Amino acid sequence: MEYGLDPTIGKAIMQAAEGKLNDHFPLVVWQTGSGTQSNMNANEVIANRAAEILGRQRGEKCVNRSQSSNDTFPTVSFFFQLLALFVVPTNCHAHTEINSRLIPSLKTLHSTLDSKSLELKDIVKIGRTHTQDATPLTLGQEFGGGYATQVKYGLNRVTCTLPRLYQLAQGGTAVGTGLNTKKERV
Repeated sequence: MEYGLDPTIGKAIMQAAEGKLNDHFPLVVWQTGSGTQSNMNANEVIANRAAEILGRQRGEKCVNRSQSSNDTFPTVSFFFQLLALFVVPTNCHAHTEINSRLIPSLKTLHSTLDSKSLELKDIVKIGRTHTQDATPLTLGQEFGGGYATQVKYGLNRVTCTLPRLYQLAQGGTAVGTGLNTKKERV
């Protein structure tokens, strides 16, 4: 209804989706990742029951707005998997792990290497390049300018990927076309 659906139809869909028709979902266990079989079955059962509530005939197609399972099913299944403590590598899981484990670990590693560079600033060693002795440098320079800097750059690259990782394909866009979504969202 928020997207312009007639409130009469919207209320009929809400009434039809109250869970009283659960035995009308004869599905096999094996499905694709998008859940098309479950979603399309739910669409048909709910749409046909809503049509009956509106005084129409089953199969008239006066209710079904073609919500895409490509959006809804992976998102919903992820949250059910979390509830069941069954974690799979999804975008949601990836950003949780990156924020709770990877980034703090990289920050700790960077801080440790940076501290070591100060601790080792007076130890001079011979630098090597192409398996030959090169110019002298301090062990602190190697730890700070080399190792710590590379970890800092890596941390920056990981952090820069997060905004794109947070994007979740949601909104009724059949196969990514934007079909059946608000114009502002396409």
